[in-house]
Amino acid sequence: MNSEQIDQAISILRAESRQWKLPSVSVIADQFHSPFHVLISCIISLRTKDAVTSEASSRLFKHASTPVAIAKLKPEKIAELIYPAGFYRNKSVQICEICQRLHAEFGGIVPADINQLLDFKGVGRKTANLVLTLGHGLPGICVDIHVHRITNRWGYVKSKTPDMTEAALREKLPEQYWLEINDLLVSLGQNICFPISPACSRCPLIELCDRVGVTRSR
Repeated sequence: MNSEQIDQAISILRAESRQWKLPSVSVIADQFHSPFHVLISCIISLRTKDAVTSEASSRLFKHASTPVAIAKLKPEKIAELIYPAGFYRNKSVQICEICQRLHAEFGGIVPADINQLLDFKGVGRKTANLVLTLGHGLPGICVDIHVHRITNRWGYVKSKTPDMTEAALREKLPEQYWLEINDLLVSLGQNICFPISPACSRCPLIELCDRVGVTRSR
């Protein structure tokens, strides 16, 4: 896929994505319109299936929905509420510490600066960019494993890590697509462009995709 074809690809994906479920963190962002809820749900979502993320986040936010309220909870209680999210015990400690810092250092407000976000334990570039884009509505490119895999499979970028993919996309992808690229490619990756044996025969982008590294498909 070349630079001239990206407009066509995004247009196709916008239409196709209407039949797919939004990623859980995006649903939470639409529900709460809050950088804080995006941040905490992102922490819960790491290495966790979407359905589990949605249910775990809902349980936590029904019990406590502000940095102050969650900071008052013991990590054991947070762990109970977000179970069975992956690494729920570690995440409960991280969530508690994040909420305590937000209350103590930022007046309960999630910063809109990527470097400040990255300074929180447990927050990587994927989470920080999602907070900026979904939470604050600021320009950013969230690159998770789906975005990394698919943009390389397209042949649009050639990179070895998600961080390298983010840098490449910041150079190449038109800024008008930055906010939506994650939702579109996560949905595509969950429904068609699987890591192993992607469903190329029913992919709406089959004519645009270089299929880099695809040795078996269905």
